Amino acid sequence: MDSPFSDTELARLRADFPILSRIGRGGKPLVYLDAAATSQKPRSVIEAENAFYENSNGAVHRGTHLLADESSQYFEDARAKLAGFVGACPEEIVWTKNATEALNLVAYGLSNPGVDGGAPLIGKSDRVVTTRAEHHANLVPWQLLSQRTGCEFAYLDLDREGRIDLDTLDAITPNTKVVAVTHASNVSGAITDIAPIIQAAHAVGAWVVLDTCQSSAHMPLNVEALGADFACFSGHKMAGPTGIGALYGRRELLEQLPAFLAGGSMIADVTMDKTSFQPVPERFEAGSQAVAQIHAWAVALDYLQEVGMERIRSHELALTQYLLEGLATVKGLRLLGPADYRERVGLAAFDFAGIHPHDVGQVLDAEDVAIRVGHHCALPLHAHYGLRASCRASLSLTSSYGDIDRLIAGLEVVRSFFLRGN
Repeated sequence: MDSPFSDTELARLRADFPILSRIGRGGKPLVYLDAAATSQKPRSVIEAENAFYENSNGAVHRGTHLLADESSQYFEDARAKLAGFVGACPEEIVWTKNATEALNLVAYGLSNPGVDGGAPLIGKSDRVVTTRAEHHANLVPWQLLSQRTGCEFAYLDLDREGRIDLDTLDAITPNTKVVAVTHASNVSGAITDIAPIIQAAHAVGAWVVLDTCQSSAHMPLNVEALGADFACFSGHKMAGPTGIGALYGRRELLEQLPAFLAGGSMIADVTMDKTSFQPVPERFEAGSQAVAQIHAWAVALDYLQEVGMERIRSHELALTQYLLEGLATVKGLRLLGPADYRERVGLAAFDFAGIHPHDVGQVLDAEDVAIRVGHHCALPLHAHYGLRASCRASLSLTSSYGDIDRLIAGLEVVRSFFLRGN
């Protein structure tokens, strides 16, 4: 398939990202194929954060002066912007410092004493289910929840290509309270067939917690249409700043969760004897917030929407097809994940037999090609493939066919260096 972006349009988009003009250590233009780790930022986002500090910096909801009002308006406008982007209502969006904190907010909310000081929402007789495909951020919090409460911990397993195996849905038993699942894997790239999982979870009254970190910047997303009860988002993976994330939660479910962190802003009243709390979402937003980053994230969302999420998905699909075809030409390379590019987001993890991923990454860096090497915070998924680590190339809306050509050429340099005669 062909990208919907003409060469001229892609060049214009790339020019919006100052860092793409960098020259690498080897003296060639830098090829950035690590968007799954963190996205690069368009100039408009960088300028928006700076402009906030230069013109509007104030404490949110803590004053009546001009700067406090402007900061508060940016803060709430961004909440509405993110809600619209993901198909939610503004009052269902909670600001967090990252997606990991968003997931922990739910996990601790379920195991802490209830809103009115009653029993936790999860106890020993209950079960939480996740999958082998998860990033540690959507695995470890649920393991710890099980340790705190004594509840059962179970998981959905994977098929040979790393997709969640729907034949293991019987792990979702009648006592299941939570099913935590990725929308797209950061290792296999597999897009989860989420509908039957959500159907099975809701059939027993379980809450579905969706990790969208590898999908939300790469395809249209509507959490309400998907049927997710909670979902986490990462600003720095969506062309936005670092240090900011968000949680979506159905309002009636958020209202069942007690406060996670305590302090200023999230209280309704405080005496020396007791404290009452704000309604959701403010109940979960203790302390000073990252307003400049939140505002800049809203500008990033504007940028993505102006390009068009359907067009971004089509562009990355075309490049994913080209990437898989290129990797297939490299002798000794084993691709992880589905062979069909249409079942993936725009990333490909692979193993070079006999070559440590760190060595691969170092040689590619000398060729001025940036990829991710390591376990990608997904050790159980790597164990599924019999590995401890892998190499991963990941795409974004600014990736080009030429970037992939540079990667494949760099991998041939790796092969010739480490596998002479093979």
